[in-house]
Amino acid sequence: MRISEKQLEQINTQVQRLIAADNFYGKKLKEAGITEVKTEEDFLKLPFSQKQDLRDAYPMGLMAVPEEEVVRIHSSSGTTGLPVIIPYTAKDVDDWGEMFKRCYEYAGITNKDRIQITPGYGLWTAGIGFQNGCEKLGAMAVPMGPGNTEKQLQMMMDLESTVICATSSYALLLAEEIEKRGIKHKIKLKKGVIGSERWGEKMRNRIKNELGIELYDIYGLTEIYGPGIGINCQYDTGMHIWDDYLYLEIIDPETGENVPDGEWGEIVISTLVKEGAPLIRYRTHDISRIIPGECQCGSRHPRIDVIAGRSDDMMKIKGVNVFPKQIEEVLASFPELSSEYQIHISHLDGRDTMRIYVETNGSVDFLEMAKRIAEKVKSKIGFTPLVKVVELGVLPRSEKKSKRVFDERYE
Repeated sequence: MRISEKQLEQINTQVQRLIAADNFYGKKLKEAGITEVKTEEDFLKLPFSQKQDLRDAYPMGLMAVPEEEVVRIHSSSGTTGLPVIIPYTAKDVDDWGEMFKRCYEYAGITNKDRIQITPGYGLWTAGIGFQNGCEKLGAMAVPMGPGNTEKQLQMMMDLESTVICATSSYALLLAEEIEKRGIKHKIKLKKGVIGSERWGEKMRNRIKNELGIELYDIYGLTEIYGPGIGINCQYDTGMHIWDDYLYLEIIDPETGENVPDGEWGEIVISTLVKEGAPLIRYRTHDISRIIPGECQCGSRHPRIDVIAGRSDDMMKIKGVNVFPKQIEEVLASFPELSSEYQIHISHLDGRDTMRIYVETNGSVDFLEMAKRIAEKVKSKIGFTPLVKVVELGVLPRSEKKSKRVFDERYE
């Protein structure tokens, strides 16, 4: 996806603002000897930025406007190291709301909908982002936040919510609870807007079928506004990215070079009009690809594929590089298994071991099932894991994001 003349001009404006602000990123550009961006070649010489850079700028080193123009800060939900603090101007908040409103519109949601918002509020960008877009759309927001499932379901029934916004983990938990209570006939949900974590086809189908709703993948990250920078449309052929606000590249995570459209790589994002904390060539570590061609919906906004994982979630076990997605693909090939799984990696007696926990119903032989899974995983990644089959519902459900990989070698 080539950078347009207009996007180049916008990037150049951002570069000038950052240098003038002499903030963390402005200093980085000066050190690199960069003063302007006129051509695509100039753009590709711009240094990448990544999360560690943003942590190094803690607390307010990313601010590119006078403090009196900052109306809000948000922070990443990361659990390791210093948090990343992102300042927002009033225009940033407004732009984010417009992008989110567009997401709802692409999902066919209107001002007649009642939108139940279950992601968290506070420093995290999730809940408040969903609400901001909802109010811009003119729909009715039901700002529940996470947890208190009993109350969630009560409000869902009494207020006849038509849209659920959630992580895939919490959407699954709600679906299971609705089934358990036998209240599906009292639920009026039609659509689900799901984000914040990668989820496989099996999980998607369970949520869709158990709740009887259409599902829409929403994309975003705190460093780049928050959720709402892209969503799939009714044709479900990838997520449209709002390229009037952002320029998106796909790079080879090893070399840093751009890859051709259609090839998988790491998403890199530059903000075109962000004021509070503009970011240039920010490495997200999310793995996807640009889908070539035009969408049936007629939108001119480019599309990316589902997030297939992260370039930094690779596990090295017995000298083999393994991604959680590879294990997930194997597990998805067994119809007897639920969508839930956990991977535990430990170091015992001088060697690495991988244990995989999976769920199934009581109609299968657990030992025989474990053996079949272990054999299939070995054929995929080259070594045999220990597989433990448990009953449906034994693995924990989450109201936020589900943790699926536990690397106990570093704990």
